[in-house]
Amino acid sequence: MTLRLSTVILPYRRWSEGARSAWIRAEQLGFHTAYTYDHLSWRSFRDGPWFGAIPTLTAAAGVTERLRLGTLVTSPNFRHPVTLAKELISLDDISGGRITLGIGAGGTGFDATALGQEPWSPRERADRLAEFVPLLDRLLSEDAVTYEGRFYSADEARNIPGCVQRPRLPFAVAATGPRGLGLAARHGQAWVTTGDPKLYENGTPEQSVQALRGQLGKLAEACAAVGRDVAELDKILLTGFTPDRSGPLQSLDAFVDFAGRHRDLGFTEIVIHWPIPDSDFAADEKVFEQIAMEGLAQLG
Repeated sequence: MTLRLSTVILPYRRWSEGARSAWIRAEQLGFHTAYTYDHLSWRSFRDGPWFGAIPTLTAAAGVTERLRLGTLVTSPNFRHPVTLAKELISLDDISGGRITLGIGAGGTGFDATALGQEPWSPRERADRLAEFVPLLDRLLSEDAVTYEGRFYSADEARNIPGCVQRPRLPFAVAATGPRGLGLAARHGQAWVTTGDPKLYENGTPEQSVQALRGQLGKLAEACAAVGRDVAELDKILLTGFTPDRSGPLQSLDAFVDFAGRHRDLGFTEIVIHWPIPDSDFAADEKVFEQIAMEGLAQLG
C-alpha cells in the first residue's frame, strides 16, 4: 500500500517573518500536501499571532507549484456554506486545482463562542455538519443552488465557473461517530482522524493502534451501508494527538516504525506538524527534514 507524507503549518507567523519560507520549503521537501488549521484562534496560541486559513492558503498557492494545499479542518463553527463555497472555488482556481478541504463538526474551543453564540452541543454540531456538507457539495458542483434547511439556506447562489477540479475539489471528512462516518462515506474523497482522544493522556501506543483499527472498521461499515468501496477513500492520520505525541519525530527510525504500523492498518496519508519551538509541536528541524526526505523510502 502506498503511503503519502504531508505536513500541517500552523498560521502563527507573519507571512514576511517565516510563514512564506515554510510553505516554499514544504514543497522543496517533497510533502504531498501542506495543510493549515482553519480556526479564529487555537488553544495555547490564542494570545499570540494567528492568521486566517483561506488568505494563508491563497498566499501559499502563489509561492508553490506542485504542492497540494488544504485545511485540517474547516468547521461550521464560524463558516457558512454559501460564502465558504465562493472562497474555495476562488482558491481552487488560484492554485490551479490543488486544494483539499478538510471538514469536521468542530468543537467547543474559542471558535465556538467568537461570534457571540453559546457553544453548540455535540448533537447540534453533528446536526449542523449533516446539513453543511451536502449543501457545500452542491454549491461546489452546481452553477446555481437554492436550498432551505434548518440551519443553512441558499437562494439561487451562483458559483460559476465552479472548481478547477471536477466535479469539485475533494473533501477530507474528519469523523469518528456514526453520523460523521456516514458523511465521509457519502461525500468524502478522504477520511481524517486524530485517533481516540480518550487515550491521549494515559493510553498506550498499542491501545491507540487498536482504537484506530476499530475506527477503520466502522468506516468500512459506513461505506458498505451506502454501497461504496472503502478502498475509494484515502485514510488520513493527523499525528500529535495519539499517546505517541511527538515521539515519531524524535528520530528517523522512530518515524519509520510509527509510519509502518499505521500503513499496515490501512492509512494512506500521515500528516506531521511543522516544528514550532516552545510548543506541543516542538521538534528538531533537522530530524523533521530528514523524515520528510527519507522517511517513506525507509519503509520499503
